[in-house]
Amino acid sequence: MQWYYSKEGRQCGPIREAEFQNLVRGGGILPHDLVWNATMGDQWVAAASLKELFPESPPLTPILPLTEPSIPKTNTIVTQVQPPREKSKLQKFLAPLGAAGVMIFGNLAKLKFLLPFLKTGATMILSIAAYAMAFGWSFAAGFVLLIFVHECGHLIAAKRCGLKVGIPIFIPFMGAIIALKEAPRNAWIEAQVGIGGPILGGVGAAVCEGLYLLTGNLLFRALAYTGFFLNLFNLAPTGFLDGGRIVTALSPWLWLIGFAIMAGLTYLHFNFLLLLILVFSLPRLISLFKKKSDEERRYFEVTPIQRWTMAILYFGLIILLVLGMRMTRTVV
Repeated sequence: MQWYYSKEGRQCGPIREAEFQNLVRGGGILPHDLVWNATMGDQWVAAASLKELFPESPPLTPILPLTEPSIPKTNTIVTQVQPPREKSKLQKFLAPLGAAGVMIFGNLAKLKFLLPFLKTGATMILSIAAYAMAFGWSFAAGFVLLIFVHECGHLIAAKRCGLKVGIPIFIPFMGAIIALKEAPRNAWIEAQVGIGGPILGGVGAAVCEGLYLLTGNLLFRALAYTGFFLNLFNLAPTGFLDGGRIVTALSPWLWLIGFAIMAGLTYLHFNFLLLLILVFSLPRLISLFKKKSDEERRYFEVTPIQRWTMAILYFGLIILLVLGMRMTRTVV
């Protein structure tokens, strides 16, 4: 409990019970001084009237209203101390929110590590919403998840090669990208990073086919077919597609074949994405006919074992993905 007291025209407080009792025992509060606490309503009383304070002293003054205390007039400027008011309901509601806000802003530096994951999650949700308008929510969610698995393949391969790499960022109707924070040191490393995505992406499509065989749900077969097709498409040896990166360890001249295939597809089935792939393929295609420096020539140097290993992985994966499409095309 908190107390207030008036002494020689000057009102003091609030003070705690223990401090108040010490003042009474030490003579700091005399019997004729006025005192008040929250149990007394709006009335101040003489300290002597409280038996627990002065058990043997008669009351010296009657109970007086708070607004008209009989205190001798002096020249002292008196600042009236009002009893503490109860907090409003609005204050009670806003106080916890304010405390939570302070805690959140005070710990933002500790939450920075979450920002990359929030960025990937936000673009994934945006992509799902975009695809859902055309294919429905169930297929859209599965489709974006297959893209995520594909990009994780690139991420794992890049980490395995010791490259610094960013997180997946999804772009509706264009797939997703993972930015390499440092360039591959040679064609062998670039090819490993390139083939990591289609390998894991093909595994993801095969898992969807397995779920179809277990459940009979045609959604999983549709996702399997789409996954096999997209990973096969990415193996086209041109531009910034995965196949264009993989064949750097085989022969960069395969870019010409990939460009011709993509140009034919664009002519027969015009699509803005196909046109974009052709445009971004041109710089590397033109570089084939430019004189190369010693450093550029060294970039494409691979051992025979590395070349054969990548050739087996590349053409073997193409065969498996084609077989996967043939097995799952019944729903298309």
